[in-house]
Amino acid sequence: MKIDELYIDASIQDFPATQRICTNLKGSRDIPCHIIDAPDEMYRRITAAQSPVDQGKKVLFLTRNRGRFIRQCPGTEYYTCCNYMILHVGTFCTMDCAYCILQSYFHPPVLQFFVNHTDMTAALDEWFAQPRLTRIGTGEYTDSLIWEEVYPLSEMLISAFAGQHRAVLELKTKTVNIASLLDLRHQRKTIMAWSLNTLQVVAAEERRTAGIHARLAAAEKCQKAGYPLAFHFDPLIVYPGWEKEYQEVIALLFSRIDPDNIVWISLGSFRFMPDLKPVVEKRFGQSKIVYGEFVRGIDGKMRYFKPLRIRMYRRIVEMIRRLAPGVTLYFCMEDDEVWQKSLGFLPSEQGGLPAMLDKAAARHCELYI
Repeated sequence: MKIDELYIDASIQDFPATQRICTNLKGSRDIPCHIIDAPDEMYRRITAAQSPVDQGKKVLFLTRNRGRFIRQCPGTEYYTCCNYMILHVGTFCTMDCAYCILQSYFHPPVLQFFVNHTDMTAALDEWFAQPRLTRIGTGEYTDSLIWEEVYPLSEMLISAFAGQHRAVLELKTKTVNIASLLDLRHQRKTIMAWSLNTLQVVAAEERRTAGIHARLAAAEKCQKAGYPLAFHFDPLIVYPGWEKEYQEVIALLFSRIDPDNIVWISLGSFRFMPDLKPVVEKRFGQSKIVYGEFVRGIDGKMRYFKPLRIRMYRRIVEMIRRLAPGVTLYFCMEDDEVWQKSLGFLPSEQGGLPAMLDKAAARHCELYI
């Protein structure tokens, strides 16, 4: 986490998390620190930069979450949604992937970390008391493990989830920041999850991320530490040679990870709102990912032409099923036709996608359902 400037909301400057982060950052190098009452001027400076996205990745704003800590994942009614819940711990990311929606989602883009953890803990306690199984993740608006370098957020969350039996935490990442997590008492209530892609996609489109071999080595260490695992092939990208290269990554995955310890694997093809295209063209001049066979979907996003998506999904499913026939596979935001033609069944035939994933979580994570 290479922070050039630190901004602190004046109302939280004395919070324990604020003090700890300041100590950790100052221990590495001298970073300018500003106590502010409102972020407007900071936002203007980032917006005025030659590349607001690049600038925003180097500015950390410590503040409070003034809304709900636990919220519904922003799916759409047009495609099958898994009813995932988001634990909103912060925004933006220090890594830099060409396809990342966060480049155009936040205006301006800035690293924010919410430090009102007493409120977060109260929200979790209230949620744990509800008589239902919940899948909760921190990796929707940020990477789950980038914050470990400055604050032990995941350590705190893993301990909180270990003491209950109604919810499972998923920590999704492209990092290898796991060293502090391996000896924790997790009680299998936390799923360690990695986004995977081909070696070519990682090298060309995923700046400042851990390589695939490093991610799988970290996953193997977590497996040995007793954590259940998950993997996300999202976004799948079509390019010359994609079939061979995805097959290589899938073979590598199952050469190191026991399929019986995988809670689920998600598949999703590259899709994007149209306003992301000029951002990618400007920031990733060599990238060709936005020039595929795309059509506008009913949710407004550009998606690969459906027959192309189905063909790709069917091949990926075949590759995974050959090595892990019993693993739970699901699509992120696809319709019934894609499910039927790619996986051979509809989620409704198994009680719906949320029920499918709840059963997988209960089976692997020792939850009440």
